[in-house]
Amino acid sequence: MSGRTLTFRIFRYDPQQAGDKPQMVDYQLQETPGMTVFIALNHLREEQDPSLQFDFVCRAGICGSCAMVINGFPTLACRTLTAKYPDGLITLMPLPGFELIGDLSVNTGKFMRELAERLKLWLHPKPDQQDIHHLEAPMDPEEAARLYELERCVECGVCVSACATKQMRDTFVGAVGMMKIARFELDSRDARSAEDFYHVIGNQDGVFGCMTLLGCQDNCPKDLPHMQQIAYLRRKMASTLL
Repeated sequence: MSGRTLTFRIFRYDPQQAGDKPQMVDYQLQETPGMTVFIALNHLREEQDPSLQFDFVCRAGICGSCAMVINGFPTLACRTLTAKYPDGLITLMPLPGFELIGDLSVNTGKFMRELAERLKLWLHPKPDQQDIHHLEAPMDPEEAARLYELERCVECGVCVSACATKQMRDTFVGAVGMMKIARFELDSRDARSAEDFYHVIGNQDGVFGCMTLLGCQDNCPKDLPHMQQIAYLRRKMASTLL
């Protein structure tokens, strides 16, 4: 399908500009082989409209910066081929659930920072490991592999935007918060117990608020096991009540 003319229908709105109003603006662009939505956006900004706002860093699906809603589904622009859309019409919207910076750019960093502070998403070392001169014991390879699987999260915000519960209740921590909690719950070096984690996510804003609609699982660009970890945490949190 190379050589066809694509139509990009893009959400435009700059909240910092007085009097600006949200609108959808159409752009036409010639498709090239292997073109991604990210490549197309760069062409549009360089050749047609330098005021177009969107984010990117790595261009390789490992930074999560270019996440947006493409034809109704939240995903990464750098991993989405334009050839995926046979009619050549591609509608782009910013991720819902985040503070809008402008056009397709949202402030996921602010959300992730506030989430980390709220859930205390850092390693809480055991008393005998707080000495900086203490020699850390080797980690079991199987445990390291489990932790690495959960560390693959790039904080793109796709799971947050795909979550119906999060859109209805702003205080819900979302799959990304529970994924990070599971990472520390599984870490043998962390001093916190299941009871400690229960006080953080053992409520309707945490694991018991998830409606299991699989939006996070279905849309995660890194194919992370969100529902598996949420189910694991539910069992752990429920066991603290027995």
